[in-house]
Amino acid sequence: QVQLVESGGGLVQAGDSLRLSCAASGRTFSNYGMGWFRQAPGKEREFVAYIAWSTGYTVYSDSVKGRFTISRDNAKNTVHLQMNSLKPEDTAVYFCAARPLGRLTYDYWGQGTQVTVSS
Repeated sequence: QVQLVESGGGLVQAGDSLRLSCAASGRTFSNYGMGWFRQAPGKEREFVAYIAWSTGYTVYSDSVKGRFTISRDNAKNTVHLQMNSLKPEDTAVYFCAARPLGRLTYDYWGQGTQVTVSS
């Protein structure tokens, strides 16, 4: 059974940092890409960042480029999202997801972790 479990969310002030983690289990993810998404109240879910597990190739949305860094720990089967210089508009539930390389749809999703940034 595939599981993606996010952790690391919380309440911080603007300008602070947080590191989210996504622990993956239940299958081999070497041929997968991992994405982080977020959804704020009343808004649609939006893409945040992506990393290809095998190559480390990364993609970021323009809204987080230069502030967020996605990385993976192969030994621990965990993907991290380091978030620096947080802004109130970063407040959202953050989800990690996995999709096979070469496909556009994500097969697996975590349950999400809340990030709240106060001004």
